[in-house]
Amino acid sequence: MKLEPIGTIHSPYKDLKNMPIQPKGATQIISKVEVFEAYADGLKDLELFSHIYLIYHFHQSNTEKLRVIPFLDTVERGVYATRSPQRPNHIGISIVKLVSVKNNILTIQGVDILDGTPLLDIKPFISKFDTPEHSTSGWMQANENEIKNKRSDERFIE
Repeated sequence: MKLEPIGTIHSPYKDLKNMPIQPKGATQIISKVEVFEAYADGLKDLELFSHIYLIYHFHQSNTEKLRVIPFLDTVERGVYATRSPQRPNHIGISIVKLVSVKNNILTIQGVDILDGTPLLDIKPFISKFDTPEHSTSGWMQANENEIKNKRSDERFIE
């Protein structure tokens, strides 16, 4: 299986250190996504959605670990119980606000992604599909403020 990027995510984050660890920590950050021309026709009707999923490649992550200590915890966890970039396939996902679509350029808000990140796919966020009635957050007990204010450190930088 081979995945090819369909575009590039642009953001103000040029360095992995001191980035927001989730979109909630970057709610006011406006950025752009460039969808390659060959895939731009697939953007038809995307502007009808308020939020989208960006699925991307953690292109600066070269290490694979099955156990990590996540940013909002001090206990080692299985990588699949975290959002660590040090996963076997280095795939990330973020829900961002879609501000506009103009030709092959998306303007987005709430981006927590490194500049130059290869975009693998875009999917619309549909609350009727994507918001489960009864969900739990496992080990993650951080409050909204902790999530908004937490920034990355050296633990996932190789």
